[in-house]
Amino acid sequence: MSEFFLHSFNTLGHGFIGYIIPFLFVLTIVVFFHELGHFLVARWAGVKVLTFSLGFGPELVGFNDRHGTRWKISAVPLGGYVKFFGDDSEASTPSSETLSAMTEEERAGSFHHKKVGPRAAIVAAGPIANFILAIVIFTGLFTFFGKPSTSARVDKVEVGSAAAAAGFQVGDVVTAINGEAIESFSDMQRIVGINAGDQLSFTIKRGDSTVQLQGTPELKEVKDPFGNAHRIGVLGITRATSPGDVTTERVNPATALWLGVKETWFVIDRTLAYIGGVFTGREAADQVGGPLRIAQISGQVASIGLAALIHLAAVLSISIGLLNLFPVPLLDGGHLLFYAVEAVRGRPLSDRAQEMGFRIGLGLVLMLMVFATYNDILHLAAS
Repeated sequence: MSEFFLHSFNTLGHGFIGYIIPFLFVLTIVVFFHELGHFLVARWAGVKVLTFSLGFGPELVGFNDRHGTRWKISAVPLGGYVKFFGDDSEASTPSSETLSAMTEEERAGSFHHKKVGPRAAIVAAGPIANFILAIVIFTGLFTFFGKPSTSARVDKVEVGSAAAAAGFQVGDVVTAINGEAIESFSDMQRIVGINAGDQLSFTIKRGDSTVQLQGTPELKEVKDPFGNAHRIGVLGITRATSPGDVTTERVNPATALWLGVKETWFVIDRTLAYIGGVFTGREAADQVGGPLRIAQISGQVASIGLAALIHLAAVLSISIGLLNLFPVPLLDGGHLLFYAVEAVRGRPLSDRAQEMGFRIGLGLVLMLMVFATYNDILHLAAS
């Protein structure tokens, strides 16, 4: 196993600038807006914010604003936090002794003395900000770069493939799948890719006729242009692109916003479907990645261009927003779970129960980090 570690770090180190700079660029954008969501709603709710930090650990540089908030960049750039008045730690855990000793004036600015509604809004604002950021990024990309499109034409049918079994022919144009209109080859790829093993109904334009075909995508491992392996549904259809085949459709801001919302929902839906598939055994957990994988992908995507890197930031923002909504103590979703229990009971959980919850949450988060890093090392070693 030692050679895996050496190879992995050599691989990452070989392109240090090419990987790390894009990684920090993407992660900083996502973390900043997540914490900004917490910060803005906290200010709106009258909570005093002590610290706004990008990163963890020792402070590298910072300043105090006129409200007394310390804005800083810390040494470990793998996240960030907002610390409120009354918090005992960066995870927003309370200290009963500190809270009970507060004056009435101090209680007015204390996060933990606010009613459960404002507290829940402050906590939920972080993940919501991540989703809003993704929508804004997608909307901007569609507005300024347009929507690339290539007709869903069949130029080759692989022998023995699912497409051959379904009766596809060269020259067919897919116009709908399961009644959903298909505007481009990438639209078709998306639907086919997420429906491995499920029978799909294809509406085909064949010459002057319309034909209905039934096909079941096969689950196969395919590699992207960077050599990364992905398991997706495949029909066995090839689209040959030639000059003039790829068109870019210009869209107005309202349409771009709607496309941005749809794109954000697509990423949310597919992420949740993958997680569900892992628990049911349909998906493999080796696709779960951590900082090393994100750094590698950031470097690869950055080589395509700035627009592609910003697109990755939107996808990562959605992923971080979803992760933080998981009902695990220590994450935002865990806090929301505690607040939901408090709303039902009419009083908070005991300090002992909350402390145990945070310990369990910390253990789960650490196990996830170790597992993701292990996957990253195996992935880098194989690349």
